[in-house]
Formats: sequence, C-alpha cells, structure tokens
Amino acid sequence: MCGIVGYTGPREAYPIIIKGLHRLEYRGYDSAGVALVNENDGLHVYKKKGRVADLEETLIGANLHSHIGIGHTRWATHGEPSDRNAHPHVSFSGEIAMIHNGIIENYAQIKKELLKKGYTFKSDTDTEVLVNFIDDIKQNNDCTLEEAVRIALRRVVGAYCILLVHKDDPETIIAARKGSPLVIGIGKGEHFLASDASPIIEYTKEVVYVNDYEIAIVKPDELVLKNLGNDKQTPFITKLNMDMAAIEKGGYDHFMLKEIFEQPNTIYDCLRGRLDAENGNIIMSGIQKYAEQIINAPRIIIIACGTSWHAGLVAEYIIEETCRIPVEVEYASEFRYRNPIVHKGDVIIAISQSGETADTLVAIEKAKEQGAIIVGIVNVVGSSIARTSHTGSYTHAGPEIGVASTKAFTAQLAVLTMIALKIGYEKGTLDKERYLYLCKELAAIPEKAELVLKLDDHIKEIALKYKDVPDFLYLGRGYNFPIALEGALKLKEISYIHAEGYPAAEMKHGPIALVTNTLPVVFVATKDAYHGKVVSNMQEIKARKGIVISIITEGDTASPPLSDDVIVLPAADEIVAPMLSVIPLQLLAYHIGVAKGYDVDKPRNLAKSVTVE
Repeated sequence: MCGIVGYTGPREAYPIIIKGLHRLEYRGYDSAGVALVNENDGLHVYKKKGRVADLEETLIGANLHSHIGIGHTRWATHGEPSDRNAHPHVSFSGEIAMIHNGIIENYAQIKKELLKKGYTFKSDTDTEVLVNFIDDIKQNNDCTLEEAVRIALRRVVGAYCILLVHKDDPETIIAARKGSPLVIGIGKGEHFLASDASPIIEYTKEVVYVNDYEIAIVKPDELVLKNLGNDKQTPFITKLNMDMAAIEKGGYDHFMLKEIFEQPNTIYDCLRGRLDAENGNIIMSGIQKYAEQIINAPRIIIIACGTSWHAGLVAEYIIEETCRIPVEVEYASEFRYRNPIVHKGDVIIAISQSGETADTLVAIEKAKEQGAIIVGIVNVVGSSIARTSHTGSYTHAGPEIGVASTKAFTAQLAVLTMIALKIGYEKGTLDKERYLYLCKELAAIPEKAELVLKLDDHIKEIALKYKDVPDFLYLGRGYNFPIALEGALKLKEISYIHAEGYPAAEMKHGPIALVTNTLPVVFVATKDAYHGKVVSNMQEIKARKGIVISIITEGDTASPPLSDDVIVLPAADEIVAPMLSVIPLQLLAYHIGVAKGYDVDKPRNLAKSVTVE
C-alpha cells in the first residue's frame, strides 16, 4: 500500500527519489520521507506528515547532495499519520535507515525483547521495531547488514518490502520482500528500486521483479539476489511494456477522468489480437492450455476484493449462462480465513488490478495447495498473482494511477466475457448463432463506449444537482445489480457520500424505508429480461416521492416518464452492457467529488494497491 523508491548510481539521488514519490503517491499519502547517504557526512533523514509536496517544500535550500537514497510515501497502518511515524525510520544506533511497505504481525513481541535490552522508540510503528531488531542482530553478531537482515527476516511474521541504507556505505541498498511488491530497474552503472514501474520507466525499461523471500544487494554496478538461505538466485530481466504518456495526465484535470476517458482504447487493447469477431475466433493461449480442465470443472470460484469483486459478480452471471458451470464469488479476505472446501479440479479465478492484493494472493496459494487450478486476471505484468497462477490473462489496461478503479474494471469484464464465450462455445453450452452474435456485440463495445463518454456534460449537470445530498441508493437486477454495487462504491470512494447498492427486487425488503423526497435512487435499468420489473420498482419509488435517476437504453419509452433525470445509452446485449452502464456511474461519482472540492485521485484513507491483510 505504501510507496517505496530507491536509487544508487552516479546521478544525484534526491531528484530521482522525489519524482518517484510523486508517481507513487497514489499508494499512500499520509506522510513522506527520504534518507540520503553522503560519503562525507553520513546519513541524513527528512520526513514530513502530509503529501510529498509538503516534504519537498521543507527541503528547499537544503544540502541534498548524495548518489544514494531511499524514499517513502505512507499509508498508515501502525501509528497515526505524523512526522514521527513517517518513514524512513532510523535505528537506535543511528547507523541504519529503513523504509517499509507491509505489516509485521509479531512486532509487539520483538519490541518487548528490545525494550528489555534498553532500546527506546520514537514512533508507534512496527517498522521502527524491525530496523532496531536488524541493528541489534548486526551489533551483537558482528555481521554485515545483509546477514543481519537475513537473520531477522527468518523471525519476522507478516508482509514486507524493505529498503535499508547504512551511514558508512554510500553505495549499497539492501532490499527484501514478502507479500509486498518490489521491482528493480537496471541502468548503465545505476539501479532504481520501487513498488512498481512508474518511477523507473523514465530511466530504463529493463527490470527485475523480486520474488518473495528474496534479498537484493544493490550497488551502482552490481545486483545480487539471494534467498533467505543465502543461496544466490539468477535475476530474470524483463522488458517493460509501457511509456511515459501512460503515467501522465495528458491534459486532463485528474488521472481518474483521464482513465475513464481511456476506456474505449483500453477495452479495444484488451480485445485486440484475441477477439476475431468476423470469423468467430477467441484466441487466448493461457485459457486454451487449460480449456479442458475449465470445461470439466465441477465449479468455478471467483475470488477478489473491492471493484474486482464486482467484476467477479458480473462474471458469475455470464459464466453460468454461457458455460453452465456453477460459480461462487468470494471476498478473498473471507475466503482465506474460513477454511473453505476446495476440491482437486476446482477452478479458482483470481481477479486483481495490481496482482498484489494480499488477501487474494494468500487465498490462491492455499487453494493451489489443495489441488485447484488457478486462473489469474491481472493488469500488472510480472505481479505476484500472475506468477502464482497456473494460467490466466492480462487485461492490458495500462497503469491505473487514480485510486478508484475505472478502466481496470471494464478491462476485467472484457477478459472475463471472452473467457466465458470461449469456454461456453467449446463446451457446447453456447450455440454458434448466439456465440457469433455475442462476439460481435463485444467487439462493438469500444465504439459504443465513445458514445457514452459524449454524455459527460449532461452527467456533470446531474452531479451538480445532487452534490449536496447525504445519501444515494443504487438499484439494478440481473447483470445490472453488480453495476449498482460498483456505482455506489465509486460514489463512496470519491465523494464521501453514503451510498448503498441493492438488487432492485430487495428494495421492498427494507431499503424502501429510506425513500423520501430528498433521496436520489439511481436505477441501472438498461434493457434486459428484467426491465419491466425494474420499471415497476421505479413506480414504487415515485409513489413515495423519491427522486429517480435512470440509466436506460435508447428506445426505452417506459422509464423516462418515471425519472427525474435520464442517461440514455446505446443498445447492447445484456451480457456486454455492464461495460457501458458503469461509465455514467464513474462520471457521476467523479463530478460530484470534484464539485465538493475533493482530491478524486487520492481519496481520504484509501490507497491503490492493498498489499496488507
């Protein structure tokens, strides 16, 4: 969740680190800090509560000369956001500075031992405990920092990505990871370290993704990887497939708006090279390799969190209709703890934008041990879930910087729809005529998404009309129910307005008690088999003087008379329509958040990649 960055090489480290922190700020923005080692006067640490810009302002005029450094932007876990809890943390001896992404679960026990030895602590963090534990091992065993890290990590329980520098070593960064991501960029006589590739892409496209339980010893002209047993590992160098434009705003006011407007292109990129609608071919090599096992699976379990979980709910409807395989959709955080029943041959589909979601990763590791086939649907190449899965598919949505997921969601739906159509057709549960029709409907989504985005000004007017209401209710049936959930989530994330999503038929079982003449009720009511019943639900809201905002399909004449505000979408089959109906809800949340004066790219208390449990 936190963002970490490091550099060692011939350049000035501080400008690289501070720029990297700005690019990683979507991972956490409670506080920020840097540690620099100067060969003449040792270790210097600067940190500040607030955004990276607040730290940067305090360092104007400071002597920041150094060729090595580490930086951190924090999402608070242990200890409130404050200057003293900000990273980097310095050991009691003053020799070691460390930054950390993750949670050390047994920190209290280790801290108790260190207190008995006379250590004192300046913060409330588990990170300060770990850096002192490492320092204590180094001092008492007269060993190198690398060896002290290795010994300490054998004792540690939890998730971590750590970077350490020593005041007497102006060249070396020691790094290690378990559960939290780390990528190392390889330059000419220099190395770059970060939580993801966004701070690195400006300098090099050659990277190494560090694996769990690996320690990296990083110098300007040398990279050594070892496991916790001190055995050397061979670094696997990967070429990054992204460019600078993907991590810049490109003229938009916010990354979120840019990413909403990128969806016609990202959906097209997801389909390109895979879907040949004219000839009725879906080419997905990873899925084809395991097609027989998926076809014969007794059930499919989809595990995910947040927005990805909503994509899984849509996929449940699609897979059961087209493939006739029972599907269960689970919150990864619940699935992993409740001792679930997993049989050999079950197919687990794990969905995650980052590919690093901690609960999802642990859940698939456990299911894999029980003989399940793991299919990963992720956006980030080389991510932990991608490497843990037996097979899967990348969404090719490109970097998503806005904390609230938008384009990643529609790309996930595109991939999941292709998988369902491919498996359903090969299994014979989807007849050729319907299959060919759905392929063409799916191929038409990017162009139709462009038409939806032309409604932006109209949606902004609606947003301004309702920006000050305290509550929203979102309703939908069938394929539209998960979209109602996603719409409510987006509004909560971005505008801090309380919102609930429900199946429209469940409205009468409780939520209708909330309906007054001040409550906006958003109906996701595109044309499907349930549309007549949804219109009846609208009538029930209007009978109680509720406000109806309806998302409908062109040609619908029943909904507008019952609606206070209407958003009309191009016609699409109900299986692919969610990729269109979610876009107005994203824009509605965005414009309400902006109108209320909030930073929609960095909503309070949230971080992009949830790498702790």
